Amino acid sequence: MAHHSFTVITISHALLLLFPLILSYGHSNACRSYCGNLTIDHPFALRSGCGHPGFRDLLFCINDVLMFHISSGSYRVLDIDYAYHSVTLHDPHMSTCDTIELSSHGNGFAVEKWRAPFLNPTADNVFLLLGCSAQSSLFQGFPGKHLPCRNVSGMGCEEYYRCPAWSQIGLNRVGSTYGTGPPECCAVQFEGIKSVNLSKLDCQGYSSAYSLAPLRVDGPDQWSYGIRVKYSVQANSDSFCKACESTGGSCGYDLDGFNELCMCGNWNSTSNCDTVAAAEKSSSSRELSSLVSALAGCLVFFVVWISMPERNSKI
Repeated sequence: MAHHSFTVITISHALLLLFPLILSYGHSNACRSYCGNLTIDHPFALRSGCGHPGFRDLLFCINDVLMFHISSGSYRVLDIDYAYHSVTLHDPHMSTCDTIELSSHGNGFAVEKWRAPFLNPTADNVFLLLGCSAQSSLFQGFPGKHLPCRNVSGMGCEEYYRCPAWSQIGLNRVGSTYGTGPPECCAVQFEGIKSVNLSKLDCQGYSSAYSLAPLRVDGPDQWSYGIRVKYSVQANSDSFCKACESTGGSCGYDLDGFNELCMCGNWNSTSNCDTVAAAEKSSSSRELSSLVSALAGCLVFFVVWISMPERNSKI
């Protein structure tokens, strides 16, 4: 009798383990993932073939730390705001109000040309370029031509000069009022220069801050330091993904031509999971039906087997 009970328990456990597989056989969001406390969802992804092709090979999870990699370097991702389509980045070599870094080790911000339509710092993000030489492209034609330096969302160099870090490095702010030479700090909006490449701009360092409108803080020691990047995809791409996810699929792309795909379990669609080819759908249904039938057959055989009189008489 003990053997009989053990057999019943063993097969019951096997069926319980297989039952979730039956329920999950079909659509699931295979591309959503996590890194630390951050959710990775469309258009981003950690797996190749997931997400939007314009954001491929962009994010990497290293020891639960999410890193953002572009041509100018690697940055730590502090936040992804899916509602406002923005990513907040941290560069450890960037100057702040407490520390001025003039070693040219900062990354700045520059993306590959093919990524430019998808990633740009937000309009309220100011870049404060520090220690740029008189030969920098920022100052070509100075002093006759107007410099690109200006305040952005109420943040600029005149305010930044009040930071305690400036007194620590002993600079005297030569040219800070555009008098006899280029300023030690030049605040620019990314849209005005298209790329913050410290080597090409011949600058020794930079800082970056962004405004959390409508919040207005008083003084540079209260600014939010970091790089706030706006991400975007084309409207038709966004519609494609919504249609895909609404039918239980995951948004991705093929690895050969980087064309968008809707991943529907064990098949892919170029539209959504409801309009997949009839043959594929039929094949999937047959496979699922075969699996269920096989499990049901095993269960019926077992019930009949243990109910046989001669079997019961021997147990």
